Amino acid sequence: MDTNLPVTSSKSERRSKSKTLRTTFTSQPSLLMAFLSCLAWLYLAGRLWQDAENRMLLANLFNLNLAQRPKVLSVEDKLMVLGCKELERRIVDVEMELTLAKSQGYLKKQLKQSGSSSGKKLLAVIGVYTGFGGRLRRNIIRGSWMSRSDVLSKLEERGIIVRFVIGRSPNRGDSLDLNIDEENLSTKDFLILDHHEEAQEELPNKTKFFFSTAVQMWDADFYVKVDDNVALNFDDLIELLESRHDKDSAYIGCMKSGDIVVEEGRPWYEPEWWKFGDQKSYFRHAAGSIFILSKNLAQYININGASLKAYAHDDISVGSWMMGLQATYIDDSRLCCSYSGQDKVCSLA
Repeated sequence: MDTNLPVTSSKSERRSKSKTLRTTFTSQPSLLMAFLSCLAWLYLAGRLWQDAENRMLLANLFNLNLAQRPKVLSVEDKLMVLGCKELERRIVDVEMELTLAKSQGYLKKQLKQSGSSSGKKLLAVIGVYTGFGGRLRRNIIRGSWMSRSDVLSKLEERGIIVRFVIGRSPNRGDSLDLNIDEENLSTKDFLILDHHEEAQEELPNKTKFFFSTAVQMWDADFYVKVDDNVALNFDDLIELLESRHDKDSAYIGCMKSGDIVVEEGRPWYEPEWWKFGDQKSYFRHAAGSIFILSKNLAQYININGASLKAYAHDDISVGSWMMGLQATYIDDSRLCCSYSGQDKVCSLA
């Protein structure tokens, strides 16, 4: 009996040890997985912490850089910083006063250079439109109603200023400009528009420059545009103007409303004809050979010339400018002209 007891105890012990070993071997992978999970968690937590620190560092650097950049000030802030608010107000007041002064006739005078020697109020300034190739026509005019050397001063005594109106060559200072300067030095009967480029397609802008320049140089009741192929009878013209002397905002000419030519290449083609309505008819306007504006209308062109729309023809352009004003339209048949060859025959001729 005693000999069997150790054997039994040994088997039981062996079974217990075997069970313990199996338990130990079974739990080792779980412990390994838990250990690896802890390492992964620590790594991830470290990366997240590092990213958070990096983001905070970048945010601090950005804020520091933003604080060091100069502040973008508005114009209003700059004026306040420079203490120019009062100056700004004074500039606005001066601009308003200047516009009012222009509208009331207080304009720049150049009488000493090319105007009335006496500085007296004139009846009319007549601008005879001419070009670089128009010397023959100018000489014909000089040979008729400007045939004597003192004719301009005689006309001025009657309150009439007459000048040939011309711009400058596209190639400034070339032979065309030099020839005009030389001719003007001899005859002294030009109004040269230095800021205007002489060209057929620039006639509407030439009209702007003429009225703007003339109203600044001479103080007159009327300003007259006439082509250089029209011969004027000054006695009849003076009579016409004197009869309209009491008319404010007078727009005088041979009034007409013609059909617009919409085919490109035709003589009276208007590229922007579609602006005038479905009927394709020009609005009421004075024909381009001769038309007359009173002083305040010429002043209006001078003040607002930069914003006035110019169309293909000068008479249409002036007519469009007059539409928005309280202009008095005066239709005078004596200013209507008919063609005779290359010249225009008008009742005032």
